[in-house]
Amino acid sequence: MARTQEQRKADTRSRLLAAASDLFARRGFHAVSTEAVADAADRTTGAVYSHFGGKEGLLLALAEAGETMAAVQVGDALDAADDLEGRLAALWTAFVASSDEGAPAWMLLEHELWLYAARNPEAAPGLAHRYDGVRNVMAGAFKQWADESGATMTAPPRRTAALVLAMLLGLEMQRRVDPDAIPDDLAIEALRVLFGLEPRASRSRSTRRTTSAAG
Repeated sequence: MARTQEQRKADTRSRLLAAASDLFARRGFHAVSTEAVADAADRTTGAVYSHFGGKEGLLLALAEAGETMAAVQVGDALDAADDLEGRLAALWTAFVASSDEGAPAWMLLEHELWLYAARNPEAAPGLAHRYDGVRNVMAGAFKQWADESGATMTAPPRRTAALVLAMLLGLEMQRRVDPDAIPDDLAIEALRVLFGLEPRASRSRSTRRTTSAAG
């Protein structure tokens, strides 16, 4: 049965995205030409411009797809958590797991998008808008978590969201090149501090002192 025009368009879009995802992450966005993406997808450069408006549109589409995938995975992990501490642990572990999945991982494409926006002022507002949207969603969730648990965040929700986003991205970058330097407990402890929770080490010492006094 002959494929419809919509099916052919969907197939072309999928091929271009797959080719660009591999090339951008392995070689870097600036090192890959529009022609290279089209050749890898067995399509024409005209198809790239028709579907995405150019190489930049491809990068944005890939980063948005990865962000959506990560949001779903993080959301599922948070839904399974029972309390604030469980949510903070799930936030980090699900974020890292989503950034490690796939070949190549979507976070590499996110970094490429940041580099492009940092080097091209005309692209910066678009990325800034994306970050603002993420911070808004996080701020709303964090306020709800704090209210439900009685925790006191060290900063207002919007500022806490900015700090958490920066921490997640920065720690993921370090962990990618030196996994042993960024263990899970370090990242989770940092999240706990932002929510005004007592550091585990301090809590353990306090428990030991109480037990010793009681004895």
